[in-house]
Amino acid sequence: MLFRIDPASGVAIFDQLAASVRAELARGGLRAGDRLPSAREVAAALDINIHTVLKAYQELRDDGLVDLRRGRGAVVTDNAGVPAEVLAAARELVAAARRDGVSAGTLTALIREEYSA
Repeated sequence: MLFRIDPASGVAIFDQLAASVRAELARGGLRAGDRLPSAREVAAALDINIHTVLKAYQELRDDGLVDLRRGRGAVVTDNAGVPAEVLAAARELVAAARRDGVSAGTLTALIREEYSA
């Protein structure tokens, strides 16, 4: 699994890690039962604090995407997949936003606002 982070980004590193996992789930690169790399491995590979990785994993757990267990690590849950209809709608939305010149940040803010309404 490839984690992508941008230390210069205004987005917290733990949010970037969690977003990488969500994106991989959406693409189908991760499936129920798959294990994420250990927090130690991720922290060492990216040269970041282990607590940053653990915070990302806890956020994914809180969203119901992974199950955290001592000795087993982070395992993708059965309900982590994104329905094909939602994935298709997201792709259409992003395409429309790009076509109309809406930035990724603006689109994300709009989605968060709509989701919390």
